[in-house]
Amino acid sequence: MKHTFQCDKTTALVETARGRVKGYAFDGVLVFKGIPYARARRFHMPEPVAPWEGVFDAGSYGYVCPLLRYDRPNGELFVPHRYWPTDEDCLNLNLWTPAADGGKRPVLVWLHGGGFEAGSSIEHVAYDGANMARLGDAVVVSVNHRLNILGYFDLSDYGPEYENSGNAGGEDIIAALRWVRENIAAFGGDPDNVTVFGQSGGGAKVTALLQSPAADGLYARGIVMSGVIGPVLADAEGSGRPMAEALMAELGLSGVKELENADFHLLAKAYNKLKPALVKAGRNTGCAPFKNAHYFGDPVANGFRPETAHVPLLVGSVFGEANGFIPSPCDRAEMDEAAQIAALREVLGREGAETILPLFRAAYPERAPLDILKLDFMFRGPEIPYIKARSALNDATWSYMFNMDQPIHGGSVPWHCSDIPYVFHNLDLVEYPHGPAADPGLAGRMQEAIFQTVMAFARSGSPENALIPAWPASAPGAERSLLFGADTHLAENFDHALIAAQERYMGPVLRRMQEALAENMQH
Repeated sequence: MKHTFQCDKTTALVETARGRVKGYAFDGVLVFKGIPYARARRFHMPEPVAPWEGVFDAGSYGYVCPLLRYDRPNGELFVPHRYWPTDEDCLNLNLWTPAADGGKRPVLVWLHGGGFEAGSSIEHVAYDGANMARLGDAVVVSVNHRLNILGYFDLSDYGPEYENSGNAGGEDIIAALRWVRENIAAFGGDPDNVTVFGQSGGGAKVTALLQSPAADGLYARGIVMSGVIGPVLADAEGSGRPMAEALMAELGLSGVKELENADFHLLAKAYNKLKPALVKAGRNTGCAPFKNAHYFGDPVANGFRPETAHVPLLVGSVFGEANGFIPSPCDRAEMDEAAQIAALREVLGREGAETILPLFRAAYPERAPLDILKLDFMFRGPEIPYIKARSALNDATWSYMFNMDQPIHGGSVPWHCSDIPYVFHNLDLVEYPHGPAADPGLAGRMQEAIFQTVMAFARSGSPENALIPAWPASAPGAERSLLFGADTHLAENFDHALIAAQERYMGPVLRRMQEALAENMQH
C-alpha cells in the first residue's frame, strides 16, 4: 500500500470555539491529537480552556492521567499496549475525520477501558480511529480524563467546592461531549448524531453517562462492550472522609487544601498503603462513581433514569473474558472428549460437571467441553438483568456475544479486549488474528460484519445490516442475542440457565484463582 501524508500550514487547519488547531493528513484521514477540551484543578470540576492565539499544534498525543500504580507489562500479545507520559493536565482528546468540510457525518466518541482507575485513550494500539473514520465515513473521537482518586474521590464533606469530586472524571467526559457538541461540525461531524462507545470500564462509563443528568442531550446512543461488570465496578459508597483523613495523617497534612496540592507520587504511595485496611473496614476508597445528585447510581439497583429511556443501546460481552489472564488446568488441544469431561469433573465436581455440560452443549454446540472452564460469567451474569431492565424501557436494546476463537497458542477462546480490533477495523494493527491456525477469510469477514454493525448503529440507532442475520431488539422476557463467530446466528435466552449454573459451580473455582486474575487482567 502506498501511503499519503501531508503536513503544512494549511492542511488540517480547523477553527474551534477556543482557537485554531492544526493536525495532519494521512491516507485520506485528517488526524488531530491532544486537543485540550477543558482544564481542572485537582478534585474540582472541569472548566473551559482559555482561548489561545495562533495555532495549536495537534500533531502529538497529550498527556494521559497519572496512575496509582504501574503494572509490569504482561499479556501484550493478547492486549497490546502503548505507554505514554502522564500528567494531571490530561483533559485532551484525539480526533479522526475524512474531511473538515461541514459534512454531517456520524460521530463516535470512544471511552477507554481500565475501570475508572487506569487506562488511557491511546493505551490499546487498536484504539486508533483512522480506519473507522475512513471506511465508515465517520468522525471518531477518543477522550482522556481523570482517573482513580484524581477523578473519583468523594470529598463532599469538605465543602461545596468538592460537592461532586466523587465524579470529577465523569464530569470530564461530559465536558468532552460538550466540546464535541460545540465544535464537531467544523470537523465534518453531526453534533446531533453522537454515539458514545467503550469497552470494559469504558462501557461502564457509557452507563454512568446514562445516569448523569448533565450529559442529557449530548449523545444519541451508546455501545457497552464488556462493560456491565456488577460488583467488580460497583459504585463507591459512604463518605470519602475516612480515606481523606487517613491520607492527610499519613502525609502529615493539615487540611484538604494541602491534600489538593500534595505531590501525586507521594499521594499515590500513601493511598496504596492505606487502601487495604480501609477496604476491609468497608470504607469508600474512591476510584469508582459516587451516587449523588449528579450521578444516580447503578441502574440495575436504582433503575434507569426515564430521561434516557429512549436512548438505543448495543450491549454485549466476550465468551471467555478472563481467558489468557488466569491459569488453565489443562489444554483442550491435547485431550479427547472423554478426557475433557473427566477434567471437568475434577475441577467442578461430578454434580457441577453433569449440571453444566448439557446446558453448555445446548448453548454452544460447536464448542469442546473443556471450554466450560473458560466461559465467562463475571461479566455475562450482571449483563443479563441489565439488558432485561433496559429492554423494558424501549424497543431499542440489542444484545450480542463475541464468540470467535483466535489463532493464538494453537487456538484460543476469545478474551477480554479481543473484540476491540474488530470494532475499529484494526486487525492489521495486532498480531493474534493472523496465526497459522487462522482461517484466512474468516477474520476478515468477521471484522467487516462487526464493523458494519457498529457503523449501522452509529448512523441509524439500529445495528441491522446486510452482513448479519435479522436481529430484533430484546424484550424483558426475550433476550435476543447475536452470537458473532464462525456461525454467526441469533439465539433467544440461549445461556440464562447456563450462566446461573456456571456462577454456582465455577464461582468458587474462580475465587481460588482471584489473586492471579487481579494481578494479570489487562484492559
